[in-house]
Amino acid sequence: MTIPMISAADLNAILPEIFICCSAFALLMLDLFIDAKRRPLIHFLAVAVLVAAILLTVRDMVSVTTTAFGGMFIHDIAGDVLKIGIYAVTALAFIYARPYLIERGLFKSEFYVLALFGVLGMMLMISAGNLTVLYLGLELLALSSYGLVALDRDNPLVSEAAIKYFVLGAIASGLLLYGMSMIYGATGSLQFDAIYAASGSTASPMLFKLGVVFTVAGVAFKFGAAPFHMWLPDVYQGAPTAVTAYIASAPKMAAFAMAYRLLESAAGNSMADWVPLLAILSALSLLLGNLMALVQTSFKRLLAYSTISHVGFLFLGLLSADASGYAAAMFYAISYAITAVAAFGSLILLSHAGYDADDIDGFRGLWVKHPGFAFLILFVVASLAGVPPFLGFFAKLQVIVAALNAGYQWLALLAVICAVIGAFYYLKLIRVMFFEKPDSEASRINPDRHLQAAFVLNASALLVLGVFSNSILSWCLKAFPAA
Repeated sequence: MTIPMISAADLNAILPEIFICCSAFALLMLDLFIDAKRRPLIHFLAVAVLVAAILLTVRDMVSVTTTAFGGMFIHDIAGDVLKIGIYAVTALAFIYARPYLIERGLFKSEFYVLALFGVLGMMLMISAGNLTVLYLGLELLALSSYGLVALDRDNPLVSEAAIKYFVLGAIASGLLLYGMSMIYGATGSLQFDAIYAASGSTASPMLFKLGVVFTVAGVAFKFGAAPFHMWLPDVYQGAPTAVTAYIASAPKMAAFAMAYRLLESAAGNSMADWVPLLAILSALSLLLGNLMALVQTSFKRLLAYSTISHVGFLFLGLLSADASGYAAAMFYAISYAITAVAAFGSLILLSHAGYDADDIDGFRGLWVKHPGFAFLILFVVASLAGVPPFLGFFAKLQVIVAALNAGYQWLALLAVICAVIGAFYYLKLIRVMFFEKPDSEASRINPDRHLQAAFVLNASALLVLGVFSNSILSWCLKAFPAA
């Protein structure tokens, strides 16, 4: 086997990845030479790195799919759009996190360094053209996430969440790696295009099918789909809210890319094997996520079970296994990431020194004290519930239409019923916020101006992007011209 020479074109294709990697190491080294008073500089530099990455990715956007490093790296429109979404959502998570971390003595450069390495892992997952590259990106994201969840290691609840996340994450990674090894054994290649070509005529069809089953199980865990969701509520509740805002938003876009690369780019010839599995996972996620959310009093756990139901909606788009379905699923992943970071941003907005907003009662009477922010939180809740004309409505509409086009009428009907159930538990928050008397400790807004400005921008974007949703959807459709 000959090792291909690395060309200037190869390096240019991964320029955003090189930039993020070097920036993360630079911030890590910079922290060694500055004192605690200048540590806020790390925050502003980390946000600046993400803004620069957006500009770099926009400058190098392509109109046709190209490959680098012998097909191990794929540069296409889908990857560029998802990467820009990840940069933007992560930047919002950083702005939300700063006052929260400072008030709790957790403001460390490690938070930003680990998050940037997590972004690098997501970028590799998005552009992977090879099983090895995909797994490398996945583990880079996973290890960074484990460290972030355990950031407040003196808190027993945080330690428990981190250990559970690590153990279950390791099991899921093992399942995925085992499935990949079976696919390699059946096809004799790690390249997605070679696997795709060999999957229809492999000498070991049962081995390949078994590999696909294990791969789908690993993908389902990374999404948090039922019945592989057991880690998600405890991690969302136990991790610091600033960390949850990050791991609950941007990685969902990377998880969609992983699912698309594995199921379409590699196993597209055997969709009859994995489409029924996704249908079952979608139905279970819709039912369990919405029913469990009905009985939650903790807003973080409610959002966790809501995430499970949203994964069920996202899988509706993947079921059709065609260009319009993948575009709808990608649109849903982007829309959910923007909405999720706003939802956890609202918790940080209501948190301050000595008080963590967690329960739904923390929003009690917010309309009386801060009507403007109550109205913006209403935007977030409406988008999560799928109320028009907010972004979440158009995302749900697209994936339901995709399921109908794929012939899954029963699943589309279940999705509509579950959307109505979901609206009910979101109404609990609206009732507490608008129709109950304020609490003395709760319903106080964090005074940090950067936090407030970011939340105003984030929540307003849910309405603006909903009105102009066709612009985002058109980019998603361009990303899959011949899927």
